[in-house]
Amino acid sequence: MNTTRKATISETIVKRAFIDSFKKLDPRIMVKNPVMFVVEIGFIVTLILTFFPTIFGGESEPIYNGMVSMILLITILFANFAESLAEGRGKAQADSLKKTKQDTKARLLQKDGSFKMVSSTELRKGDMIIVEAGELIASDGEIIKGVASVDESAITGESAPVIKESGGDFSSVTGGTRVISDSIKVRITTDPGESFLDRMINLVEGAKRQKTPNEIALNILLVSLTLIFLIVCTTLVPISSYVGVAIPVATLIALLVCLIPTTIGGLLSAIGIAGMDRVTQFNVIAMSGKAVEASGDINTIILDKTGTITHGNRMAASFITVEKVNHGELTKAALHSSLHDETPEGRSVIELAKKIGVSETEIDVNGSAGVEFKAETRMSGTDFSDGRQVRKGAVDAVKEYVKQQGGSIPSDLEEKTKMIAMEGGTPLAVAENNRILGLIYLKDTVKPGMKERFDELRKMGIKTVMCTGDNPLTAATIAREAGVDDFIAEAKPEDKIAVIKKEQAEGKLVAMTGDGTNDAPALAQADVGLAMNSGTIAAKEAANMVDLDSDPTKIIEVVAIGKQLLMTRGALTTFSIANDVAKYFAIIPAMFMVAIPQMSALNIMSLTTPQSAILAALIFNAIIIPLLIPLAMKGVKYVPMSSTKLLNRNLLIFGLGGVIVPFIGIKLIDLLLVLMNLV
Repeated sequence: MNTTRKATISETIVKRAFIDSFKKLDPRIMVKNPVMFVVEIGFIVTLILTFFPTIFGGESEPIYNGMVSMILLITILFANFAESLAEGRGKAQADSLKKTKQDTKARLLQKDGSFKMVSSTELRKGDMIIVEAGELIASDGEIIKGVASVDESAITGESAPVIKESGGDFSSVTGGTRVISDSIKVRITTDPGESFLDRMINLVEGAKRQKTPNEIALNILLVSLTLIFLIVCTTLVPISSYVGVAIPVATLIALLVCLIPTTIGGLLSAIGIAGMDRVTQFNVIAMSGKAVEASGDINTIILDKTGTITHGNRMAASFITVEKVNHGELTKAALHSSLHDETPEGRSVIELAKKIGVSETEIDVNGSAGVEFKAETRMSGTDFSDGRQVRKGAVDAVKEYVKQQGGSIPSDLEEKTKMIAMEGGTPLAVAENNRILGLIYLKDTVKPGMKERFDELRKMGIKTVMCTGDNPLTAATIAREAGVDDFIAEAKPEDKIAVIKKEQAEGKLVAMTGDGTNDAPALAQADVGLAMNSGTIAAKEAANMVDLDSDPTKIIEVVAIGKQLLMTRGALTTFSIANDVAKYFAIIPAMFMVAIPQMSALNIMSLTTPQSAILAALIFNAIIIPLLIPLAMKGVKYVPMSSTKLLNRNLLIFGLGGVIVPFIGIKLIDLLLVLMNLV
């Protein structure tokens, strides 16, 4: 798996973000963020007042207007910088992908069987190409003939090549990857500009990032609050005139900017972009922000057994002796039978023997010859120079071998063979010369740490369902060991769709992983479908996420990132709105306490002058945005707990913190302004 995922903020990204923050001042861009667009209008008005103090009637101070104007500009730039910084990491990855995408030559197969060298831009869906060892695959496609080792490091970051072959779930190939060995015939499945690499570039650049439903709903709330405070500030003009107070236009704008939710308004886009970027750091390409967000609300996860929950290879779990055979004798014989067996199951026998305590001196192939497994004999083993023969294999095959050697069959062999089979395991008999010593219990072992991971999901309130083609007995054994909540045995593709629909009918959101064509309908039905990059084109097109590492357990990380995205957005929204309380106590008394001395009772922070109070609140409103950028980018740490505890925790930290921090910050800035004689 690619381990170089930690995204860093390089000097290049910061410089690009700084330049982009000025480019985003374009009103056509700013209008897409209504809250910050209102701040920009306020900046323009106060800038005009700086040079033409009496343009709107009444008296105003140019220096004060200029300071307000400058602070508003900085506020907008900080908000733009946050968004540009989040986009910058995606653009950096896109630049890397663009280097991978190049105009390569392809050997196009003609109708008469001849070849024609063409550019990759000339290839169309349905074309047939031949790719030889050392050549780049020109475009996305499916292998229809041959098997080859393919280097996908340019896309996945994984240096180890993968085996691709025709006719299975590992037949899809991606443009820009390189064939390491052999020759393959590929049918092109995309037209120019529509390849997987093209889609990745668009997605990580954020060029086609769609706002998610929750983000749209929050935007509507922010716009509504902005309109409400705009009306409030507008009505203050006749009210203040009635009591004989003249409120400068710059002060009204400062009040409006401080009361509208500028903090979350400036960080909202950055939070969404950073959420998708965090998924990308895990080598998962999300086809939309909606998919990332939906993963945070998942209630049920459907997981395949083989390769996801279990290793997928039968591994030695224990050695079971028969009759009066010594356990150490069986262990040693089992190890000797596997000395020349390079299969995963053969290696697991040696590992188990070593774990039990067999001496390293026994693992010596000198003076021995391996006997390969054959379909006819259904056995493998080792012949030693001293004439000793050790075999392991199917129980009936080993029984026949021992009979031919003149040996007898242990009386309890059949009973112990059935016991292993009933537990869902595979029994292999071990014989030395004409004696059967016992059985190797092979089982598809659960991956380390899976039980703990499922416990973590349970704490999140997520139900896990294992799907397997195994019989119910084997499925129950694996489900119990893995710690999943439920399982479906002897599962067919339609069974997966049925369980997804059943969960969705109960109002739940469902996620699943898959890699085969038969998984495509279920991936499309699921709210979050994570397809493996090693899988078929059909699976990748049906899913709304693709895992470049082809690790099915990645869905667990994706769910955690989705929850982190929702938590971050909620936490910063809470903090932003709570901020307004402190700013209210700073600006409202400052506006009226000269004309209405009784208003000074609300000046609980003892701010020095009306101007220092307003400027302090406005400066705090600006600088809190860059201070929160790291949190928006990294995300609020998610700890599995009940929703009630989570709500109370966030209200305590971000709600109460959002009220207290501005009181402290505004007072310190007020003292600093006075100290520097700026007011």
